[in-house]
Amino acid sequence: MKNIRLVQRDYIIFNEIFRWKIITGKHICNLTGFTGQRACNQRLYKLKNAGFITRQKVLYGFPGIYKLTSKAKKLIAVPNYKEQIRLEQVFHDSKVLDTAIYFHHKYHIPFSDIATEKQLHSKDGFSNRKHRPDFIFSLDRKTNCVEVELTPKSKQRLEKNVLENFQNYHLQYWIIPDFKTKIYTNLSELQRGYPNIEIIELGEIN
Repeated sequence: MKNIRLVQRDYIIFNEIFRWKIITGKHICNLTGFTGQRACNQRLYKLKNAGFITRQKVLYGFPGIYKLTSKAKKLIAVPNYKEQIRLEQVFHDSKVLDTAIYFHHKYHIPFSDIATEKQLHSKDGFSNRKHRPDFIFSLDRKTNCVEVELTPKSKQRLEKNVLENFQNYHLQYWIIPDFKTKIYTNLSELQRGYPNIEIIELGEIN
């Protein structure tokens, strides 16, 4: 391992890696203000060689996923539990971060004003596994939530989540594959009773 001198941006990188379930080099570049991907990759390579982060290839054709080592977790004072990557959730969790970056650019929301599902569960206590959206953000002093819904849930479960979001947030944004899916049909029907629902096609995010 090589020793390197850490700078403020490195701590931002560590915190972003920890608070999202899945994060790639492209995400880190967007989240932490690098001028280009090459400069970001070079810094990540140095942090990896210094033993602060790991990069895992978990699916063919999918970019490497970054995680913190215990060395980095100690530096930013976060729990040192082992984090499992759920292969069936990799695409979804990656799209959640793509969506956060989209909202950041569209509404000029600072990333510091975005709280992830992981952070929300941490505040709840991990023994209290109630439903939480994929992330929430503040805009004009109002808190909104975002749900990335790529596979259909039962209508009963979907309405339960919609109701909870209706009670707790100003607007609830639902990101779905396209407007031809069963998810869209069910959400459109629920909009009649829950007018704070906004539906966005995944293609707009990409």
